[in-house]
Amino acid sequence: MESKQFQKPSNAFIGASWSALLIGVTAYIIGLWNAEMQLNEKGYYFTVLMFGLFSAISVQKAVRDQLEGIPVTNLYYSIAWFATILSIVLITVGLWNAELTRSEKGFYAMSFVLSIFSAIAVQKNTRDARIAEDKNGDNNSTESKY
Repeated sequence: MESKQFQKPSNAFIGASWSALLIGVTAYIIGLWNAEMQLNEKGYYFTVLMFGLFSAISVQKAVRDQLEGIPVTNLYYSIAWFATILSIVLITVGLWNAELTRSEKGFYAMSFVLSIFSAIAVQKNTRDARIAEDKNGDNNSTESKY
């Protein structure tokens, strides 16, 4: 029986994913730091970003686990999707009602979307790289890190 080789994501894609995540999160945070808004508003937008990042990664992991036959409860799967959708609704409502210029609203929306998308890509790359190492014998560790 022929063994299947698992391909690790390219270094270029891994680098691009990490760069996009760092650029998105850094730009968002610098924008908040320099924004002329109350501290509680800054806290709201920061919390929505962190909530969105965590929930999007959680959805990606739950979907991937299901595809690989790893048990995922329907409750967890549903909560992960609900949290991701809620974070998008929260940023949308917050920006819709904010007393910001349209360009500022667009900046926060785009850096939020970039951060969420790239967080999913980073998590996927991390998992794919680890699986490739484990399946191809590049790593003797039996500990699962994904």
